[in-house]
Amino acid sequence: MSKVALSPFGNAVAGAGGAIFSLICVYPLDIVKTRLQVQSSTSIVKYTSTTDAIRRVLSEEGLRGLYAGLPAGLVGVASTNFAYFYWYSTLRGNYRRFVSREISTAWELLLGAGAGALAQLFTIPVSVVVTRQQTQPKKDRKGFAGTWWEIVEEDGWTGLWRGLRPSLVLVVNPSITYGAFEKLKDAWLHRMHRAQLSSLEVFVISAIAKTIATVVTYPYIMAKVRMQWKPSREERATGRAVRYRSAIHVLKKVYATDGLRGWYNGMQAQISKAVLSQALMMMIKEKLTLYTILLFALFRRNAAS
Repeated sequence: MSKVALSPFGNAVAGAGGAIFSLICVYPLDIVKTRLQVQSSTSIVKYTSTTDAIRRVLSEEGLRGLYAGLPAGLVGVASTNFAYFYWYSTLRGNYRRFVSREISTAWELLLGAGAGALAQLFTIPVSVVVTRQQTQPKKDRKGFAGTWWEIVEEDGWTGLWRGLRPSLVLVVNPSITYGAFEKLKDAWLHRMHRAQLSSLEVFVISAIAKTIATVVTYPYIMAKVRMQWKPSREERATGRAVRYRSAIHVLKKVYATDGLRGWYNGMQAQISKAVLSQALMMMIKEKLTLYTILLFALFRRNAAS
């Protein structure tokens, strides 16, 4: 059965399901990469590496510390990926229907960027809440609703969209990822004279594509997280906390205190998390797509009977 038969809504369901599964698997890395991204030479709490961060979070907060903010994270990743896959499938399908069956690399990137921008506009508030929950000390951490209203009380409703501009810039990340994935997949299938990838091939090609995208966009990823982050009480009390105005302001401040290396602080954890998450998501999505086609066909058959 062909994957072409699946609607944009079906692709969105499969994509969101794959994203949820992958986030549950790699969430401890997500916590660690976020904490490393907001760390600077003036931070009170400092981690020396990804391994050190995992060890210290476990010892200070227990296993629950590595899953702080997971419920909000699941809502965020499901909604973001649902929106992304829906718009990506819709835009790509309309392009092939009305413009050309063949899609160039440039158009593949543009379609991915457009889908990413539409997804970010609607889902970034959840991302802001998750970042706060992941970086706040255990004693200050609130639930989803508490964190949401804390942001609104401090910054107004616009505070829920902090980091929107760098997020819109970062739509090139999934567009680079999916554009690279499609091109690498097509090249590999052409070389192997086959119609479909195996699960292992999907995993490897997704990992390569995501690594490329992450390395290119990492400084802006770090800048977005810092804009959404709230320093701890101790850091605010000592005057070490910086209120960032924009992504460029973040990059300038980080460069002034930590140099070029500061732009890539936590990149090891980011790449590990991003690559594993992307590869798992695409691998599971490929499987869920087939089951979703069967499920939709069953619904249509029952409705017709």
